[in-house]
Amino acid sequence: MNDHGHGHGHGHDQAEVLDLDAEILAEHTASIIEWLPIESPRQIVDLGCGTGAGTFALLARFPEAHITAVDASVDHLRRLREKACEQGLTDRVSTVQADLDAEWPDLGSPGLVWASASLHHMADPDRVLRQVHDTLAPGGLLAVVELAGMPRFLPDDVPESRLEQHHHDERVPHRGADWAPLLTAAGFTVEGERTVTVHIERSAAVERYAHASLRRLLDPEALHRVLQRDDIALRTERTVWAARK
Repeated sequence: MNDHGHGHGHGHDQAEVLDLDAEILAEHTASIIEWLPIESPRQIVDLGCGTGAGTFALLARFPEAHITAVDASVDHLRRLREKACEQGLTDRVSTVQADLDAEWPDLGSPGLVWASASLHHMADPDRVLRQVHDTLAPGGLLAVVELAGMPRFLPDDVPESRLEQHHHDERVPHRGADWAPLLTAAGFTVEGERTVTVHIERSAAVERYAHASLRRLLDPEALHRVLQRDDIALRTERTVWAARK
């Protein structure tokens, strides 16, 4: 899932976090896609695709589908194309570089639009949802996947966890929003909503993810102290809305 999928930002560091996110949350992402009320869409758009967590999970789930991956970041799209090449999937993926706050590209008439951790970055989510509604094929599905908050790694009783919480509250105004009313206002019928609680115990990948996320908040000494803890784990919630045109 591409929490920074709008593509403004920290370049290589950000791409590393997105790749770790994809690796650690792969099972959760697959289960969310499995849950979607849709049979076998032939054309899919991954809106704010980041480095391709959703793209490759969708390709695996829908082997007949072609995916158009859209992101503002040239670097993220390049990494996605490299992965597609490594996996022999280049004929099933197209990339479109676009800042969706500025322009709306021609994306055809997809049967499924997947927007994972990308809509909360948009300056005007209502406008983007209306654009998605116009773009979808008749009866098409929009899947919105959002984190309730940024991933957290520390138990609540650790002093540094307050920094985590404060940092996450400030950053993005639409994060944690209830998207159902916005989807309805844009003309969609919300057919399903599901919240998945994520708690993944410490592993080498979780350690790398914690390091990449916490080094922006903590000084090196505090970071080292925190990373020595046995109770580091990835803690977050993801909510998915399935909305029909």
